[in-house]
Amino acid sequence: MDENKTKVLIVEDEARLARFMELELKHEGYDVVTAENGRIAIEKFYENSPDMILLDLMLPELNGIEVCRRIRKESDIPIIMITAKGETMDKIAGLDSGADDYITKPFVIEELLARMRAAMRRSSMDRSAEDENILTLKGLTIDLSKRTVKLDNNEIELTKREFDLLAYLVKNKNIVITREQILNRVWGYDYFGETNIVDVYIRYLRTKIDDKYKVKFIHTIRGVGYFAKDEEQDS
Repeated sequence: MDENKTKVLIVEDEARLARFMELELKHEGYDVVTAENGRIAIEKFYENSPDMILLDLMLPELNGIEVCRRIRKESDIPIIMITAKGETMDKIAGLDSGADDYITKPFVIEELLARMRAAMRRSSMDRSAEDENILTLKGLTIDLSKRTVKLDNNEIELTKREFDLLAYLVKNKNIVITREQILNRVWGYDYFGETNIVDVYIRYLRTKIDDKYKVKFIHTIRGVGYFAKDEEQDS
């Protein structure tokens, strides 16, 4: 297979329809793998790592619903359910099992191609949004959406304020941030307490991360503020 092409797994037990779809998709520049039943579909999924799956609902061995559920446990690639049935409950069952879209037989190939392009666009946008929610610093990974922090796959328990402080430092890594800037951003402009609260929380973070794991993420510039450094360096 050409690694630069989008790989599509067609799961369809009607041989003539499967061949028609295969030829049309190859003509459009896709790499195509086919499977004639649910069990083979699972095998082909692991063997070929497709970018998208066109999945018939009514299949021998394992039906499309079960195939979709199993694949969803491993991957979030776009899955378009293809079925001869037009009943609402079949569509709902397909979507509830994890399918991104559905198309009912008989269909024109142009509609299928359009749905495939739309599903790939949505998938690309989802990955971009997910990437924007992930901050990294050496072995440290911060997931802003899940509000989790991991260091080399070790999850670090932080309070809300500790998390917000760490995330702010890492978002601005290699930039020295003053205590006043930290207070305004993490505690809010209406905070009127002591500025040394920043120093206290920096110590909390160092205890939970730097000291515990023998690394140095947070650096001090005396009389100015703090910064998270992206490269190992003694200070």
